[in-house]
Amino acid sequence: MRIDSSISATLVAWGNAWLAGHASLEDAVDRVERAAGPQVVAPEAAETTLLAYLMDLRSDGLGSFRLALPIPGDPLGLTGPPAFNGAAIDAGQAVVAVLPGRAFGLVPSLDRRGSSYCGTRWTASEASATPPDVPSLAEAERALAMAMRSATDALQSVDGPAQDFPELDRAEGTLAPGYPGRAHRVGALAARLALALRLAGERGLTSGQLATRGEALRELDRAVRRALVSAHHSISEYGQAQV
Repeated sequence: MRIDSSISATLVAWGNAWLAGHASLEDAVDRVERAAGPQVVAPEAAETTLLAYLMDLRSDGLGSFRLALPIPGDPLGLTGPPAFNGAAIDAGQAVVAVLPGRAFGLVPSLDRRGSSYCGTRWTASEASATPPDVPSLAEAERALAMAMRSATDALQSVDGPAQDFPELDRAEGTLAPGYPGRAHRVGALAARLALALRLAGERGLTSGQLATRGEALRELDRAVRRALVSAHHSISEYGQAQV
């Protein structure tokens, strides 16, 4: 079931900030819980809290977190195995926790219990430790700029109601302390564009009008997802914060 939130990106950003010494584990988990409620993890053993699960991974040598934002036909950020890939594609997102010689995949879903409890349940399974093929931050930024121009040119010729999305003013990136300034800029822009793409599909343009410019929007979606993944991986790419 697809979860309509950026919770995987939040866990990756704050998890990497924790591992790099820019935030405490408690601060990282608090940020994730503020974004999507109480967090539990369901590995092969009994269900546990996200805090306890991450502490156990750290004691086993946890080194970094990776973000996956896949769609059917474009498994961005995934390198297997098929069972994990399929679950991540169904959810539209996942986290890969990388340890020496192995990795664990975490796929989020809504966790509702009773009438008032609403949090996130992470299903944990073995994942491939092979690094995914994702662009560098600089490459992703260039591709995003090109896709923006193409989409703007395409949509200017679409007749339809004026596009007024006040939600975009409240859109925020999910990056944490320790990430380079360029990553914050790219991540924030990609987050706004991701929201704009979702809102455009919900109102403003009809399905027929969207289909008319479908290719440009698909390319923009592809560029947005790559920009988000690259931005969230860049704390490792750069090694330390840069402006």
